[in-house]
Amino acid sequence: MTTISMRPAEICSIRPPTENFSLTFRLTRNCYWNKCKFCPVYKFGSKFSKRPMQSVRRDIQNLKILNDLLDGAGIRAGGLDEHGYHKIKSLIEEIEDSFPDRDSEDRHHTTDREAFPEELSWFFQWFKETPTIEDNMNHLIQWRLNSAFTCFLGDADNLVLKPDFIGEVIEAVREAFPTIQRFTIYGRTRTAAEIRTLPELSEYRRVGLDRVHFGVESGSDTVLKFIQKGVSKQQQIDGLIKTRESGLSCSVYVMPGLGGTDWSQEHARETADVISQASPDYVRLRTLCVFPGTPLWNAQKNGDFTESDDTTTVREIRDMIEQIDTETELLSDSASNLLPINGVLPRDRDAMILIADQYLDLPEREKRVFALESRINAFMGQYGGLTQDIYRSIAPYVKDGTVDFTDMPDNEIEKSTVFVRSKLMP
Repeated sequence: MTTISMRPAEICSIRPPTENFSLTFRLTRNCYWNKCKFCPVYKFGSKFSKRPMQSVRRDIQNLKILNDLLDGAGIRAGGLDEHGYHKIKSLIEEIEDSFPDRDSEDRHHTTDREAFPEELSWFFQWFKETPTIEDNMNHLIQWRLNSAFTCFLGDADNLVLKPDFIGEVIEAVREAFPTIQRFTIYGRTRTAAEIRTLPELSEYRRVGLDRVHFGVESGSDTVLKFIQKGVSKQQQIDGLIKTRESGLSCSVYVMPGLGGTDWSQEHARETADVISQASPDYVRLRTLCVFPGTPLWNAQKNGDFTESDDTTTVREIRDMIEQIDTETELLSDSASNLLPINGVLPRDRDAMILIADQYLDLPEREKRVFALESRINAFMGQYGGLTQDIYRSIAPYVKDGTVDFTDMPDNEIEKSTVFVRSKLMP
């Protein structure tokens, strides 16, 4: 294959935070379930499909060609100087001038940009179903600069693919990128519980898969039914236990705030019980964000759901930590989270609870200021700086290069907090 015949490889916009710098390949497109009320990602025209092996192999080879070009241009891990950036820019221009238009297989199943609300335009600019050569290059560079040993195979539930398909992909990726040591996917607990047998799950491990990321979200049957997760508490437990018994690492995501004000305590209690019974390797917090245009947004507008405030959500996290009765690592690695609560349970339980209590003990005014500062810092950490619209919202309170919220009214603090939070990638 030569660069003249290249098309951009499909890479995964949706992936776990721990896979942000992994090399990615799409084996399926989008989510076949696509009914969860809180999720904005696949609600605006995207359709599910399984990609043929020929297309996946083509993507692997195309990224290998680009990676070899980076090698040939002397682009090495450890950082890029100005000369390196100019080399990359020239490579991108040369390739983009030479490759043909996408075929129908590439153009199929794209997100309808006209369908989603204007408020989500910031959110969706990061999700590309039809990436460019420049996107591919940037993807490879980030992978190379951040250790170059992990690979994520998307999209939403690749446990629907047979182990031999996953194994063939892993073998092809390893041949093209021999430095890769870890392969991960997203999975649904119901698929693990009811579709895949224990021998099949064990076969994924045998062919080279290392970890499955599961969006558990909640352990409460009430909450799971309300958000249309399509899985029960017991299925969550069964799927996680089977996966762990197969030898695959389990990383689960839970969503503080998903119970709203009505089911907050039940959500915390039942989620802690799922974790206690299933004993996953990792529990990752991803605080609820209610996105415009989603069914949950509409439920909130109709009065069927009341979003928890930060204090209620922190109490919920505290309750979960207090009630989880197993050894697991709990991580706050999502920008949607207010507090940096990280540790191994049960060893670090008291230290994590102390972080929650220190926030809960603050006066209300200090809580508001803390929340805004936390979201601003999260945004700067995620994007490297502030956008003009965010800066304008706090500009009157910037003095000598720092932000002083002393004179900022409570309602303005809350408004700015909501605004900044709406732009964070969860």
